[in-house]
Amino acid sequence: MPPKIKITKEQIVYTAFELVKKYGDGALNARTLAKELNCSTQPIFSNYTSMSELRNDVIAAAKELYQSYQTKEFSDGKYPMYKASGMAYIKFAKEEKQLFKLLFMRDRSDEKISDEINEIDNIIEIIQNSLGLPRETAIAFHLQMWVWVHGIATMIATEYLEWDLDMVSQMMTNAYQGLKKQYES
Repeated sequence: MPPKIKITKEQIVYTAFELVKKYGDGALNARTLAKELNCSTQPIFSNYTSMSELRNDVIAAAKELYQSYQTKEFSDGKYPMYKASGMAYIKFAKEEKQLFKLLFMRDRSDEKISDEINEIDNIIEIIQNSLGLPRETAIAFHLQMWVWVHGIATMIATEYLEWDLDMVSQMMTNAYQGLKKQYES
C-alpha cells in the first residue's frame, strides 16, 4: 500500500500564498516553503514540475483575492461603479502590499496582456454609458485615469506615501471631473 500523502497541493499553494503575502515574491523558493510546511522539498516537486508553476497558482490565488475586493466595492454601493473599481485597486494596494506588487508590479514582458484587456471590457462599458463616449475614446479615458490610479496605488504599496482613503476618494473625483471636462470639450 502506498504511503499516505501528508502534504496536499492545496496546502502547498496556501502556504506559498501566505509566504508571498507576508514577505513578498522573493520569499517564494522551495527551501523556504518546505521549512514552512515542515517537510522536505519532495512534496512540493511531487505536485509541481517547477517553482514557476507554483508561482502561477499563487498569482491565481492573489487574483481571486483582488477580485473579491472589486466585488465588495461594487456591491457596497458607496461609490459609482467606475470609481469603485479604482478604490478597490487602491484598497488592495494598501491592505495587501506584497500581493499587489506580485499582481501589478512584476515583470510582465513575457506575458500576453490580451486576457486582461478582455477583463476591462465591463469598465469600458461603464465609462461609455456614463459619459456617452465611443468605445475608443472610453478606452483612452480609462487608460489616462488608470495611470493616475496605478500611481497612487504604487506609492501606497511601496510605502512612499500613506494616504487616507477619503483623501484618495476626493482626489479621484477631482481627476475624473477634470478628465471628463477635457473629453467634453
